[in-house]
Amino acid sequence: MIHSPPPQAVREAFGVTGEPLPLSGGQQTVWRVGEAVLKPMDCNLEALRWQAEVLRSLDGHPDFRVAPPLLTGAGLLVAAGWTAWRYEPGGHVPRRWPDIIAIGRAFHLATATLPEPAFLRGRQDRWARADRVAWGDSPAAPFDRIPELAALFAALRPLAALPQVIHGDLTGNVLFAEDQPPLVLDVSPYWRPAPAAAAVVVADALVFESADAGVLGAVTDIDRFEQYLLRALLFRGVTDVLARRGSALSERYAGAIELVLRLADG
Repeated sequence: MIHSPPPQAVREAFGVTGEPLPLSGGQQTVWRVGEAVLKPMDCNLEALRWQAEVLRSLDGHPDFRVAPPLLTGAGLLVAAGWTAWRYEPGGHVPRRWPDIIAIGRAFHLATATLPEPAFLRGRQDRWARADRVAWGDSPAAPFDRIPELAALFAALRPLAALPQVIHGDLTGNVLFAEDQPPLVLDVSPYWRPAPAAAAVVVADALVFESADAGVLGAVTDIDRFEQYLLRALLFRGVTDVLARRGSALSERYAGAIELVLRLADG
């Protein structure tokens, strides 16, 4: 993990000037330099190229902002393991889950016609593995030996909904600035039905951000939302277990699991 600022050679490659200033988030690896944001490359080149193309096509959307990547003077997306992105103002505002969900809807309307990215099926990071488990594309074992996850698996029912490109990690990646549309950052692509993205926001709110059942008010129009929420909690829960290489689920999931099981039983 890189914690030092981007070297001078990297800044020169991207043609940016100024003193590197650390930005919050990104595990202290993200730096603002002038009107650019530099961070270590955190995906493969195919995924980075895809994101560059998509963000450029969405740039200027009236309902949300994006920050496309910048090229080096040689026309490359990467310099010595670093990427650069246009700086856009904005910050995280706690408890704005309904707004994040609303921006997610606008974003997914804009991505609805994109084809499935070829690189998704080859991803083997823990988030991709957990997503496949949650949606039944990979076996539930051994995660179904964990009682809380077993209860979520048992409550799953089939969902007939068309998949599309979604941003699967909106919660911390929608930033707000006064008098500007919200900023959507760090697109984490998955090939799932659009309501799955809203369900991840609700799951994150319940598990990590001390939300209560009132957060469900933002998704009352989504048919069978409890089934999406079950999968979102499995996605986050399995990712958590994989990250810790553990055999138990963190206690912070307890309230969210109790709530979704009540919804599924009703």
